[in-house]
Amino acid sequence: MMNHFGYGWDWPMAWGPIAALGIVGVSIFLLLLAVWSIFWKGWALWRAARKMDKLWFVILLLVNTAGILDIIYIYWISKRDRS
Repeated sequence: MMNHFGYGWDWPMAWGPIAALGIVGVSIFLLLLAVWSIFWKGWALWRAARKMDKLWFVILLLVNTAGILDIIYIYWISKRDRS
C-alpha cells in the first residue's frame, strides 16, 4: 500500500513508535490546556457578569489567551475596581 510520501509502507511504520508517542503527548497537552483555559475563563466570566463589567465580559469571551488574561482580570483588575 502506497502512502502520500510514495513509500511502500504506511505512516506508523514509516515514522515509528516515537512519532505516535509524540502525537499522544501533544494530544494530552492540548486536552490539559483546554481544561485549564475553560476553568479560568469560566471563573473570569462569572466574576465579570456579577460585577456587571460588560466590556470585560465581551473581551474575556472573545480573547483566548490560555487563561492568562482571565487570571489577570480575576486577581488584579476586578479587585482594583472595588478599592
